[in-house]
Amino acid sequence: MITSLDFIREASFPALVFKVLLSIFMGGAIGLERERKGRPAGLRTYILVCIGAALTVILSQYEHELLQTIWAEQKAAFDLKVDASRFGAQVINGIGFLGAGTIIVTGHQEVKGLTTAAGLWASGCLGLVIGAGFYEAALTGFSVIVLSHLVLPRIEGFLLDRASNMNVYVELRSIESIPILIRRLKSNNISVYEADLEKGHRKRGQKPSVIMTLGLERGMNHSNVIQDLSEMECVEFIEEI
Repeated sequence: MITSLDFIREASFPALVFKVLLSIFMGGAIGLERERKGRPAGLRTYILVCIGAALTVILSQYEHELLQTIWAEQKAAFDLKVDASRFGAQVINGIGFLGAGTIIVTGHQEVKGLTTAAGLWASGCLGLVIGAGFYEAALTGFSVIVLSHLVLPRIEGFLLDRASNMNVYVELRSIESIPILIRRLKSNNISVYEADLEKGHRKRGQKPSVIMTLGLERGMNHSNVIQDLSEMECVEFIEEI
């Protein structure tokens, strides 16, 4: 612990101002990166979550101090056993409900919003650390969260693009195009492990579609597979999910 920072760890007004400003900066920096990528939770959401969590711990510190001073006699008279630090646990539970609202399942059976939900939860935990005045942990956690948003997607994309399995969503001109698509895959030495077919509805403007799990040979690139299938006349739309 850095002893020179002890004056802003206490339950004082300067410490309160510093903690709030720090939670605005750190929460906002994480949220800004998510907002630039068009995620449902952005700058304001992350700032509010981080500030709220920080204020919760500040309140816990304040009430703990009151229990040791102004409220000490009442506490002793009623033999109260109070753990003010439990407020933080309730913050974690509350953020769980907030994060669940950002998770959706698209029409392509693709789950989106998990990273946003995890980011909100991490931002809340970061706010708790800031509120407690553990700035060394706050800086470490902030650095790791930001790096995970900026660096890990590139590493993840690199690895996934070279994985031996891939899931694709394909919209076709007609249901009769399914055998043509299967033959094209097999001719490229691509295995079809699983296929979920939707016939669509012409009157409603819904095209036939299929979600497939494909097995690729070593060295095959996902982008090249998508590009090759998209050039087929029977394929209206295709994307990896």
